Amino acid sequence: MGRDKIEKLWSLIENNYLASDKEALQDSFARHLEYTQSKTRYTTEAFDSYKSCAHVVRDRLMERWNDTNQTYFNDNVKRVYYLSLEFLLGRALSNALLNLGILPEMERALADFGLSHTDLSEIEPDAGLGNGGLGRLAACFLDSMATLQLPGEGYGIRYDYGIFEQKIVNGYQTELPENWLRYGYPFEIIRPEYQYTIHFYGNVSQYQDDQGSLRNDWLNTEKVMALAHDIPIPGYQNDTVNTVRLWSAKSTREFELAEFNIGDYVGAVEGKINSEIISSVLYPKDDIPAGKELRLKQEYFFVSATIQDIIRRHKVKNPSVLNMPDKVAIQLNDTHPALSIAELMRIFVDVEKIGWDKAWELCVPIFAYTNHTMMSEALELWPVDLLSNLLPRHLQIIYEINHRFLNNIRQIYPNEEDKHKRMSIVQELPQKAIRMANLAIIGSHKVNGVSHLHTELIKQKLFADFHDLWPEKFTSKTNGITQRRWLKLANPRLAGLISDTVGENWITDLYELEKLEPYAADASFGEAWQKVKLENKKDLALYIKKQNGIEVNPYSMFDIQIKRIHEYKRQLMNVLHILHLYRQIKNNPTTPIVPRTFIFSGKAAPGYYMAKLIIKLINDVALKINNDPETRDKIKVVFLANYCVSLAQQIFPAADLSEQISTAGMEASGTGNMKFTLNGALTIGTLDGANIEIKEEVGDDNIFIFGLDADQVRDLKTSGYNPLGYLNHSPELHDVLRMLVDGEFSAHKEDLYKPIIESLLYQGDNYMVIADYQSYCNCQQKVASLFQNQAMWTQKSIINTAHVGKFSSDRTIQEYADEVWGVKPVKPKIKQGRKSMK
Repeated sequence: MGRDKIEKLWSLIENNYLASDKEALQDSFARHLEYTQSKTRYTTEAFDSYKSCAHVVRDRLMERWNDTNQTYFNDNVKRVYYLSLEFLLGRALSNALLNLGILPEMERALADFGLSHTDLSEIEPDAGLGNGGLGRLAACFLDSMATLQLPGEGYGIRYDYGIFEQKIVNGYQTELPENWLRYGYPFEIIRPEYQYTIHFYGNVSQYQDDQGSLRNDWLNTEKVMALAHDIPIPGYQNDTVNTVRLWSAKSTREFELAEFNIGDYVGAVEGKINSEIISSVLYPKDDIPAGKELRLKQEYFFVSATIQDIIRRHKVKNPSVLNMPDKVAIQLNDTHPALSIAELMRIFVDVEKIGWDKAWELCVPIFAYTNHTMMSEALELWPVDLLSNLLPRHLQIIYEINHRFLNNIRQIYPNEEDKHKRMSIVQELPQKAIRMANLAIIGSHKVNGVSHLHTELIKQKLFADFHDLWPEKFTSKTNGITQRRWLKLANPRLAGLISDTVGENWITDLYELEKLEPYAADASFGEAWQKVKLENKKDLALYIKKQNGIEVNPYSMFDIQIKRIHEYKRQLMNVLHILHLYRQIKNNPTTPIVPRTFIFSGKAAPGYYMAKLIIKLINDVALKINNDPETRDKIKVVFLANYCVSLAQQIFPAADLSEQISTAGMEASGTGNMKFTLNGALTIGTLDGANIEIKEEVGDDNIFIFGLDADQVRDLKTSGYNPLGYLNHSPELHDVLRMLVDGEFSAHKEDLYKPIIESLLYQGDNYMVIADYQSYCNCQQKVASLFQNQAMWTQKSIINTAHVGKFSSDRTIQEYADEVWGVKPVKPKIKQGRKSMK
């Protein structure tokens, strides 16, 4: 086709704005049903209707997506690239309809066909690209970047199988493959034009070039191809559609043909499988050498493809990489992408032939690093032997970075060898390994924690040496959540009541919810608030009945703890309190008890024995209590399997009480606590993570705080904590633990819960369950007392929602943009003939 004809065709496309009125949506839906899905009135199934609806929405995203990217390109703007091994995006259909502003019209359009957008949305699988808070935070950040019209893009891996699907069988967690891509994903676009070669293994050859400079060639490598898949991320009704680009691993043609041409078909297929396994599963089991190597392969595969893509994109508009700090900001979401520092240095030095000093001068201003944990188990250490084998050139580069850094600090801190050892990227003992957090700090211009407490702890404890050296590097960026998904979409009843009362500006400025405070004491508004909560609880009760076969009382207090199952999050303490209430009722059935429904949800890592045992305990306790005629009308216990974003959207709106009870000093921030508060739940929690800042915002009288703070936890451990001493002063707890020892909840295996008893009483109670237990129970009595006064409880619920403005991810991202990335909003230029959303 000639160039003039191409231009004419493109003009027709650009001027054919896809309307979003009911009739236009119906026409698009019908066309996709027949021409995309190849269905007729006789063969259409619900899944076909979902995919047709998804394509209708995708069509309307495409124009804005193209306009957004073209504007960024034409204006050569500085962009931020958010690198994360996890993105828990949730369902895309409903979110896109909301952000495009066509949700009501689509609902009306589908109703004429006897369909519901809600029903079709539930067919969509959650994109299985993450495990928990890290991935959900990343998704909220992408939403906020697009809503604030910041030129940003996410990068990750397109896992074939995400975090496992959780089933509960006889009370135990069992793991099944989460094949979220089984039937395709209509919101992704494959970009075959963006493929990159990723190298592994091999050897490094050193030589002098014509100018006498020492050069390094990485030779004899094994190669894998990275293929780009793009997912659109729409801002809220503002024409901006950003991108998350995910990489899938593909075998190289050369590798396949080399085997095939010598007649080894099986070898060719095996090579393909071995290559493509890199992007097959999120978090492969890494407690064996092969699993650890695969995990490192994933990380390098991800960062190498990403860095190559960023440089390719940069060079399209810029003649060299020398101005990259002016055009590129890269945010490392935890240490998983930290190898990108070594990869960028490799490309600068080996490919671009830039001298080391200049390359490092370019590198550091580009990177910023977010630390998400104080726990040593999550601070990555890669054995030197593994890096030497898999990425020999990168190990050389890391050694050179470390050598120059240590030379520098030896001048600043002479005769402080212990400090030098702590700050070194290379750990010598007990195993020689690379400290990825140290690499990330040294190679970045900014390092942030994710709450005020967490930032202070990393400055004073975890990275105190680095903070002494570079205090200006460290900053606090308290996490946030997007109110578009977690209130407007997840809780339409409450969102409608709020908008009818104070307007809709809160959707893009969460501080607008402060206008609710005068209504906290308004009786009629309080009744409307209570009605919304009750209807949400009835919805969740129906779900529980359908999924678990358990009838719960929606007028009871919904006491909810949903998060990853881990000892430090202390689901165990919650269970012990439930057993305490159970004993009270059994010992005196006439004892007045505020009816409660205790709801748990969350996944345990497949290899985490103690966490899986806690899940078993929750389910055994539920089985006994829910079937006991003396207790089942007063307390119920429910474990909802397979926690994910879409399930969370049903749970948060129904919560009365939010359990945020981690051991103080161990939860970096938390975002579940923010989602509960946004939806009007009151918090019972420790002074940990963002709980501290929630307390500051909502006021001491509107939150339930108990237990030791981080300093007290540290001091108690230092002075010699003895859990048996606490137990001797708590006969109630003694009796509760005796129930576990006696096998009251494990008749089939009396000593099943012996490891829990051993951990609490004889192995140091590392997470201070015994130390905080009585304070927790006392606080729960205050909770029960207040819940009996529904008018007062509702006032506090309204105040919680009214003061949650700080915890919008919009605020967090604006702080990153202003103080870390140096990026500015860019409004897409809409092509002539198209309509802007504003």
